[in-house]
Amino acid sequence: MDLNTSRTRRAPLRTVDHMVSYLVRAAGVRHMFGVHGANIEDLYDAASGSGLPISAVIAKHEFAAGTMADGYHRTGNRIAVVTATSGGGALNLVAALGEAYASEVPVLALVGQPPTALEGRGAFQDQSGVSGSIDCRAVFSPVSRFCERVGKPEDVAHLLPAALAAAVGSPAGPAVLLLPKDIQQATLSTPDWDEPAVTSRTAGVSGTLRWRLRTGRVVIIAGSGVIRANARAELAALAEALDAGVAVEADAKDAFDNHSHRFLGVAGTMGHPSVRRALLAATSCVLAGTRLPHGSRLGLEDLLATRELVAFHDQPPYVHDERALLVDGDLRANLLATTTMLGGRDTAAPSEVARGTTERQRAEVDHLPLPERSGDQLGCREVLEVISAVLPVDANVVSDAGNAGAAVVHFLPTPRRGRQVLAMGMGGMGFSFGAGLGAAFATGKRTYVLAGDGSFFMHGMEVHTAVEYHLPVTFVVFNNNAHAMCVTREDLYYPGVPSHNRFTPTSIGAGVDAMFPSLAVHTVRARTGLDACRDFLLDAESRGGPTLVCVELDTDEIPPFLPFLRHEAVREAS
Repeated sequence: MDLNTSRTRRAPLRTVDHMVSYLVRAAGVRHMFGVHGANIEDLYDAASGSGLPISAVIAKHEFAAGTMADGYHRTGNRIAVVTATSGGGALNLVAALGEAYASEVPVLALVGQPPTALEGRGAFQDQSGVSGSIDCRAVFSPVSRFCERVGKPEDVAHLLPAALAAAVGSPAGPAVLLLPKDIQQATLSTPDWDEPAVTSRTAGVSGTLRWRLRTGRVVIIAGSGVIRANARAELAALAEALDAGVAVEADAKDAFDNHSHRFLGVAGTMGHPSVRRALLAATSCVLAGTRLPHGSRLGLEDLLATRELVAFHDQPPYVHDERALLVDGDLRANLLATTTMLGGRDTAAPSEVARGTTERQRAEVDHLPLPERSGDQLGCREVLEVISAVLPVDANVVSDAGNAGAAVVHFLPTPRRGRQVLAMGMGGMGFSFGAGLGAAFATGKRTYVLAGDGSFFMHGMEVHTAVEYHLPVTFVVFNNNAHAMCVTREDLYYPGVPSHNRFTPTSIGAGVDAMFPSLAVHTVRARTGLDACRDFLLDAESRGGPTLVCVELDTDEIPPFLPFLRHEAVREAS
């Protein structure tokens, strides 16, 4: 492959010119997200002058730029690049990379640094670690799979390919290159790019696996590893071979067709009672692409302790790992190999317990019982039912932490051909605003960003970025004038203590409408306004570009969150 940069701009070429060329031609990069600044401006100059198909997107904050790259990969399955300048810009990026690290999302971060000649000499934003300055490499290493400082221009020939290889490795995650400004600007002959070795992992299924699964009822719990491995079809085929119901983790709701008769719902804290009911009738549980962290197994631990466990993952599950049969290696290949092997599965009559779980019952996804509201007061569920009715079948859905995220996970099915993204790695509030834009850039499809007012106040000004790029994004802000999940915690666990988390009421819809005259904005305050809200959402497709709905909700609404509901039941009984 010819990796020479287009020479229409200048000769000789700089290090950044060669880097942009390699990213586009060898790695297929089409977008880079970031915030401009003095120590990263040369990279932007190289991208804009390359003549290559790459767009540099300017965000309003580096955290949001990082989540744009994150959402871009999760929905588009393409390597994503985020950039930041030195100093506060670099430090703002850490939280976004922490999410990508925990969720195994490959992101390449290119971080500018002051010139090498000024390292340790009191330079503005010095992060070299010399003479008592902040050590940027030490900052980024814990949230990356690879972090190196480019010491001389020639080093990019092996460091850039190595960073990309580390990002998409196993486990995947962020890779960081620290780029001093003088290194970026230095002229460089055409590098002899390294070709990192690609290691293939063979399927690891065995006869023991067939023995574990040969009889009885099976429940599968699928995690985000299925999505990362692009193994949805293989998971669906295994479910058919096992005649199994499938539950999903909260951040992997699109790992399995939510409209299938085999779909059991979401497991864990924001999950559905139907998952527990199915597991009660099962003899075995298969974990696919998940280690089953605490939030995904809450409410199921007593049952998991007595079921045969099979885990398709590179690492043992967090629960009962000594009993689980671990099937490591290539997840997609292993699911396919297992399905093939089960062609001769023992079809002897299941036990009476298993017989009780009928196809009809498995099709029913139960919801957690929530306290009733009175009068015309809106709740999250009613709003999400309206959204579900108008969602395009190929739409993206991106939600955030808190009450809004819990409600979305619990009540909103993933569009049949769409994607659903939730940041459960670190749960950073405001993630959805950047990630939703990244999803729109990656797919070109209508993307719904569903977030609370707390998240909006953190990173909601990325609405401006959506307006600038005329992206097909529908923002729905659930405004309960509070960090409402924290309000619920205060009420349940610290009764009688004044709240720290109730906000002075705001009119977000009116404020956004005034800020962005070209943006279509609608506010709904009561159940009687749901029909008008539905019509407004339906018009979004014909309008094109971004749009925003603000939904005014009760601060004290309890979300579908199992620990809260358990505590509320105990409190009412006492």
